[in-house]
Amino acid sequence: MKNLFNQADKQEIINRINTLTPESKRQWGEMDVAQMLKHCTKPLEIALTNPKPARNFIGRLIGPMAKNAVFGPKPFKKGSYTPKEFKIVTQEDFEIQKKALLELIYKFKAENITDKVHPFFGKTNDKEWGEGQYKHLDHHLTQFGV
Repeated sequence: MKNLFNQADKQEIINRINTLTPESKRQWGEMDVAQMLKHCTKPLEIALTNPKPARNFIGRLIGPMAKNAVFGPKPFKKGSYTPKEFKIVTQEDFEIQKKALLELIYKFKAENITDKVHPFFGKTNDKEWGEGQYKHLDHHLTQFGV
């Protein structure tokens, strides 16, 4: 499986982001391209936050069971569940969001994730962090045809 810690896989994602334009159209879902870019920053921000936010009761209860669906090899389904904190409904500036996402991708390195406890899924290793981030970005870039 591809991994955002792998330099070739990271470069592939960066190249795909760089093909997006403000006119890029979604193939499914509700977000426009600028909203999608902002949405994609959210999981990267969580990964790079040290220490992570405290785990809530629901995360402790079902997080470990849901972990395989997120970090496993199956692609995300179209219209998958999105936590309310990750839903972007405001109008966003494409260039600002693109720049912010690329900056986080460049910062996304294993040594920058010192707290390995995901706030929903629990203990998460480097392989899971890297593959999960790649999988999420790939899903949304595919959503916009790149």
